[in-house]
Amino acid sequence: MNHPAPLPRPLSVAELDLAAPGGPVLSFRPAPGGPEVKAGDVYALVRLRGRPAATVVGTVADGEDPAETLAALARERLARTAPPTDAERFAERFAESREEGGAGAPPRASVVVATRERPEQLARALDSLLAQDHPDFELIVVDNAPRTGDTRDLVVRKYADRVRYVREDVPGLAAAHNTGLAAAGGTVVAFTDDDVIADPHWLTALTEPFAADPGLGCVTGLILPARLATPAQVLLESHGGFAKGFAPRLYDPARPPADEPLFPFTAGSFGSGANMAFRADALRRAGGFDPATGTGTAAKGGDDLYAFVAVLSAGFRLRYTARALVWHHHRDTWQDLRNQAYGYGAGLTAYLTAILVRRPRLLPALLARLPRGLAHARTMTARRGEAPDGGVPGEHGTHHHPWPRSLSRLERRGMFYGPLGYAKARLRKAGSR
Repeated sequence: MNHPAPLPRPLSVAELDLAAPGGPVLSFRPAPGGPEVKAGDVYALVRLRGRPAATVVGTVADGEDPAETLAALARERLARTAPPTDAERFAERFAESREEGGAGAPPRASVVVATRERPEQLARALDSLLAQDHPDFELIVVDNAPRTGDTRDLVVRKYADRVRYVREDVPGLAAAHNTGLAAAGGTVVAFTDDDVIADPHWLTALTEPFAADPGLGCVTGLILPARLATPAQVLLESHGGFAKGFAPRLYDPARPPADEPLFPFTAGSFGSGANMAFRADALRRAGGFDPATGTGTAAKGGDDLYAFVAVLSAGFRLRYTARALVWHHHRDTWQDLRNQAYGYGAGLTAYLTAILVRRPRLLPALLARLPRGLAHARTMTARRGEAPDGGVPGEHGTHHHPWPRSLSRLERRGMFYGPLGYAKARLRKAGSR
């Protein structure tokens, strides 16, 4: 008789800063806005003198010092971290050489936050964004298809002289982002969501690479869970969440990465829309976001993936850096997780459809890459349980709390639906003109 897998237990979320991989604890604290860490299961970001380096999961017994318990796990994790790949070494050397050469101050930035009827979450995000250490930036809120005046009232009442309010009546995240892009005056335009808390160094870390590399079109950053308080939140993070690891990576269309045979169509590995920035001219030259993609449209997602591929196919480089960190508040109910699973599948195939519809010249490249890409995908599936540079609360393929088959089926159903959803969104957009 098959017994259902036990629901995952909640975890505290914390930050641990070490002086060196084997060094003493510099600081230990809960994740931003979170409760004090007590006995029980804990998920912790490990920093090395402030720089994000790994995550660990551990159990703190009654009477134990959480900092020392997790520090011991962190030292062990860092000691057995896999050596960097050639691409990671190249990205790290590139970054270090630029920093040593003194690339100067980060460029002027515009931060765009698209939102819809979530004023409490938005206020939390804006407070963290206004606390950034970046020397020169503006903050723009795009109110997408609002039903009430709550968002506008919040911005006017609490952030009148510090945040610019823009309204976009066409529903959809891509439409809202295009409106933010049009309003932005910065050399770099950064995008994040209303359900994050940004690390104080986030914007500086996300925009500095643009000053160092004129050919850089996009930078993405690290997204970690702000809370792991419900089974849905833990399951999402167990399945990988939004994190892309801690190793820097540089994606260059002139030097396609050998470990990604489908490049640049593997856009999901580049980053996520809650933590991305573009050189404004590069994104505009690439046509911006496809307004028939994204949350709030029939396509249900894929707007960020489309933009990544559009910028890369225009000849610009893309860089991932874990130094640019935001804490994301995952949705907390089972139904939210079901909706996300379906939306991820739909967004993936919707974005691929958008690329081929709007950039048909890329079709031969995609078809040429498919055989190697499918073989690579089978290899990656076999290694799905690995987490080389960070701990996750219940890793893929284990019996701690495996990804339910029902959610995998929903993802696949979403993938079948994605092209149809994109077609519906395009028709609605054409009909609204």
